[in-house]
Amino acid sequence: MAAALPPLRPTRVNPVDRLGLALFLAAALHAMIILGVGFRMPLPETPPLFPTLDVTLVASRSEAPPEDADFLAQANQLGGGEEEAEPERPASPAQTPFPAPRPEPASQLPGPVEPAPPRPPEPQPAAAPERRAPVTTTAPAPEKVPRRTPAPPTARPEPEAAPSASQLITRSLAIASLTAEYNQQREAYSQRERVRTISANTRESRFALYLDAWRRKVERIGNLNYPDEAKRQGVSGSLRLLVRLNTDGTVRDVEMLKSSGSKLLDDAALRIVHLAAPFAPLPESITRDTDVLEIIRTWVFRSDNRLVSQ
Repeated sequence: MAAALPPLRPTRVNPVDRLGLALFLAAALHAMIILGVGFRMPLPETPPLFPTLDVTLVASRSEAPPEDADFLAQANQLGGGEEEAEPERPASPAQTPFPAPRPEPASQLPGPVEPAPPRPPEPQPAAAPERRAPVTTTAPAPEKVPRRTPAPPTARPEPEAAPSASQLITRSLAIASLTAEYNQQREAYSQRERVRTISANTRESRFALYLDAWRRKVERIGNLNYPDEAKRQGVSGSLRLLVRLNTDGTVRDVEMLKSSGSKLLDDAALRIVHLAAPFAPLPESITRDTDVLEIIRTWVFRSDNRLVSQ
C-alpha cells in the first residue's frame, strides 16, 4: 500500500501579504480609470451658411421679368447672347449720375456751388451687343472733416513780487503826508466862517423876526438923519446894499450892489448904516450855524423925504 500523504496545513496570510495585495489592486484600478477615461474640448459650432445673392444696378429695363435671375437690381432686365456664360459682376464701375462732393478746407468760406460740367458721352460701338452687362455704381466718398487743433493753454499771470522795504517806507510816508493834508483841510474847514445870506425874500421864521427889527431901526435912524441936501434938491432914488454883521451885531463891512445914480444918496445910505450900528446880537437860533449874517435890502429915498427899506 502506498504511503499516506501528510495532511495539508492551512497557510496563514500575514499582514505584509495583505498590504501588497491591496496596493496591487489599487494601482490596477487607478490605471484603468486614467487610461479608460479621456477629456476632449468641444468643437465650436459653425454658423449656418445662408445663401447670398449679388445686387447690381442695370442701365436699361425690360417689361418681362427673367425666369432665373442672377443678380438683384432696381429693374428687370433680360440677358442676351448666344453663349451661356457664367454670371460675372462687372469689374469697371459705371459713372454715377452725380459727382462725388469734394472736401473743402475749413479755413475757406463756403461760396456758391457751381454745377459740375457735364461729361461728354462716351462713344458707343456701332453694333450693340444683345446682352448688356450689368453695371454697378460706387457710393460717394465721405467728406473728410479737418481736425481742429486745440487752442494753446493760456499762460497764468505770474504773482507779483512782494514790495521791498524801501517801497514800503515810501508808501508809508506818502500815506502819512496825505493824512496830514486831509487833517489840515478838515481843520481849516471847521474854522471857516459860516456865512448865511438873507434878503427880503427870506421867509424862514428864525430870520424873519431879526430882519424886521433890523429894518425898523434902519428906517428910524435914516428918517432922523435924512440928508438935507437931498431935501433941498428934491433928489430921490433907490439903491441896493449888502450889510455884513458879526454875531455880536457889529457891522463887519458894507457893499454897494446897485447904485442909485446919485452920489449924494449912496453916501447917505452908507452913513445911515454906520449911525444905526451896532445892531442887536444874533440870537442863538441863528448863531448855531451862522458866523456872519449878510443882509441884502433895497433902500428907497422917496420924493416926500422919507427912507424905506424893502
